[in-house]
Amino acid sequence: MNPHMLAQLLVQLIVIIGVSRLIGRGARWLGQPLVIAEVVAGIALGPSLLGWLAPDAMRWLFPPESMPFLKMLAEVGLVLFMFLIGLELDPKLLKGRGHASVAISHSSIIVPFGLGAAAGALWLYRTLSSPDVPFSSFVLFMGVSMSITAFPVLARILTERGLMQSKLGAIAIACAAVDDVTAWCILAFVVSLVRASDLAHAGLTTVFALLYIGFMLMLVRPFLARLGARVANREGLTQNVVAITLVLLLASAWTTEYIGIHSLFGAFMFGAVIPKEGGLAAALAEKLEDVAVVLLLPVFFAFSGLRTQLGLLATPEAWLTCGAIILLACLGKFGGSAVAARLTGLRWREAGAIGILMNTRGLMELIVLNLGLDLGVISPTLFTMMVIMALVTTFMTTPFLRLMYSPEEQAREQMVQTPEGPLPPSAYTVLLCVSHGQAGPGMAVLSRALAGERNEANLYALHLLSPDRALKARADGALDPSAASGGALAPLLGRAEKLGLPVRTLSFVSSEPARDICRTAQAKRADLVMLGWHKPLFSQTVLGGTVHEVMQEAGGTVAVLVDRGLSQVRRVLVPFVGSRHDRAALGLARRLVKQAGAEVTVLHVTSPEGAGTGRAQVEELFPADEGAAVKLKVVSHASPEEAALEEAKAGYDLVVVGLGAEWGLEDRLFGVQRERIVRDAPASLLLVRHPEGATVLAQTPEQARAQGTPQDATQPLGARS
Repeated sequence: MNPHMLAQLLVQLIVIIGVSRLIGRGARWLGQPLVIAEVVAGIALGPSLLGWLAPDAMRWLFPPESMPFLKMLAEVGLVLFMFLIGLELDPKLLKGRGHASVAISHSSIIVPFGLGAAAGALWLYRTLSSPDVPFSSFVLFMGVSMSITAFPVLARILTERGLMQSKLGAIAIACAAVDDVTAWCILAFVVSLVRASDLAHAGLTTVFALLYIGFMLMLVRPFLARLGARVANREGLTQNVVAITLVLLLASAWTTEYIGIHSLFGAFMFGAVIPKEGGLAAALAEKLEDVAVVLLLPVFFAFSGLRTQLGLLATPEAWLTCGAIILLACLGKFGGSAVAARLTGLRWREAGAIGILMNTRGLMELIVLNLGLDLGVISPTLFTMMVIMALVTTFMTTPFLRLMYSPEEQAREQMVQTPEGPLPPSAYTVLLCVSHGQAGPGMAVLSRALAGERNEANLYALHLLSPDRALKARADGALDPSAASGGALAPLLGRAEKLGLPVRTLSFVSSEPARDICRTAQAKRADLVMLGWHKPLFSQTVLGGTVHEVMQEAGGTVAVLVDRGLSQVRRVLVPFVGSRHDRAALGLARRLVKQAGAEVTVLHVTSPEGAGTGRAQVEELFPADEGAAVKLKVVSHASPEEAALEEAKAGYDLVVVGLGAEWGLEDRLFGVQRERIVRDAPASLLLVRHPEGATVLAQTPEQARAQGTPQDATQPLGARS
């Protein structure tokens, strides 16, 4: 390799990775997995787009003499990636689901395999097979290529949708695991048949493959178990351990290549036999995943794109054939999986979702297709049609899954699965949304004040994981990514335990945190959604980002706690000018009076023109039996925000303030100026917003007293002298 070729390869890598990541941003916006972007990027850099728009640029970027080097780099990337796929296959996935998983996965292989083989035998062999390819090899290969499910893409879709720990996700991922193992065993046999010169050689290859599998299970797996225990108990994953693992990986890949069943099967098998206990698998995945997925895998997609020539489908008949292949693929995979899932006892909605998920092909399909093209089993035209089929079936997964198994349905199922105690239906319900652990202790203290000594409240602590964090949790060996939420909820739960406060926890993966918070609040019939606040990376506003979205979408009262070491709720200040948000703040203050015996000061700020009218306003807010704990201050000031800040310096534990421009608080998506009352008030703050058009309370006076909110938010405040 001369220096010119090295420079060429480096430029190719820069362009491939850059274009993949650029298109990836668009794919994320459309709710598609990154693999879609990488496949599209590969096709865009090939003859189908770049070669059509600027053929000279394509020849300069990908000259024919550079293709062997690109292919070798892509092959190395695939070996590492198939090793990572083997690492992800955890036997625990099948625990308690063996019967259903095996039945669904085998149905999702047999039905599309039969349709693909029949189409190959009766139709495609005559028109789209490579010259001189044996009939049996082509038919078997078409069957395998129709029956593949993309285990890694499926895992990422489930994680991003927050379904990995659900019943549906657990069955789907287990089915995909069984599907992958079965399909790759069939593919290994087909490859051995294609490569062998006769049936005797094919039989010999099969015998060697079985001996290899036995050797891996009986000798290599126990050795790796001892190595994993040593890593867990001693110095951890050292460079020597990584070197030993890579040598064994390459040896396994070489062995299967030499036997005649392709190096990818050896890499996959070696990853699968590494024990998932002890941390070795998780540590190896963390070391190798970024290099394989970010650097080397896009090279494979680009190489596949260079071989995909949409120009070969130049006639209506070719596009009709392509459409028929897509229809057969969907019918076989979706139909076989969905019917089998229904027969195992799942509802039709769940069975349909399983069928949609199992119809995901993506990367694994491209690997199989490239293998078929390299072996000369399929023609470039059929290769292009099958690549389009892989793209369409993968692209349709996310939107069809959203239709079949909507986020609302998912939220309802998650709420049903949450264990509930014998709580009265009229209990005051608070949803505590915890993003970072630092907000937890203050939220627990405030929750204790809202619940009272008799715990007259229903408290839920919700922590949502981002898809990236959930994927990281899976890479670290956590079967249930929601286990990663323990660190964020621990401070809140620890303080709640010291206070004797029962709190139920909720956690799942969410790519739409604001909407999922509102859905959970609706499902739990929350009277109050309390958000913890932490300083954002760029914006300075408290009421921006996710907080803004929750406040815009929530159907009830939302409050943001700005904690400055809240340890008790004895003295409370409520600035008031009369807005609906101020009234909601007063409703919370009234509950603090009733449940915690707090001393509340209502600071009624009037304009200089309206001075003297404020004392005529509080009579119906606090009943006589609560009035002793309430102090009314009426002040005339041109700036309500200034008046509130001056009063807040008088040693209050908590300032409960409604949103509004008069307090310098307006919920907005972006902001660079931190609100002054938040910046300068010495006490902790609770910023309250009540939705427009909704009353603070729609209950009887008796229920109003139990709930601790004003009897009628639309009534003007009465007078108290």
